[in-house]
Amino acid sequence: MDSNGGNRNGGSGKSNLPFNQEELTALFRKLGASDPEGWAGSQVREGINQLARFLFLRKAWSLIVREGDTSWIDGEIKYAEAKPQEPYAGVGTALKTLRLLGAGDDQIIDIVRGMQAELLFGFCYLLDEGGDHETESLGVLWGLVQMDTDGRPLEPISSLHESVLETDPTGREMRPRKSLGP
Repeated sequence: MDSNGGNRNGGSGKSNLPFNQEELTALFRKLGASDPEGWAGSQVREGINQLARFLFLRKAWSLIVREGDTSWIDGEIKYAEAKPQEPYAGVGTALKTLRLLGAGDDQIIDIVRGMQAELLFGFCYLLDEGGDHETESLGVLWGLVQMDTDGRPLEPISSLHESVLETDPTGREMRPRKSLGP
């Protein structure tokens, strides 16, 4: 990363990213970042690959149940009823039971989104750690890297777990929709 926030690598696979804060801010805004100036400023001032971090987390959040989307619940229940012995059929069975016990779809979504977001945080932390004592002793480490268009590694994408909540599409950082009250 050069001092303006762009990549220094050369070659045919070079990334075509903006190099100054104004262009980066405009790009983050276009991509839907809640604080485009903050993301761009950090990339330029600190040399942190914020664009890659943001894009990865935005994509990861797209895999999490969207707030207000109840369409998947009936599909899971129907799948479990049609194929009760298949992998993941227990999800539909549990969802049907929750509904029978009076849980509303919004409550079900809150449970599922919360667990999925916790998994995303844990997965990002796992990527950031790169391994543990056992894996290091075996010479096995992992991480996430930005790659060029030819598939060559450019630079690490790190500290993802620090921005999981910040990139929650609801803007509430996984806080409840409304206060539960005393």
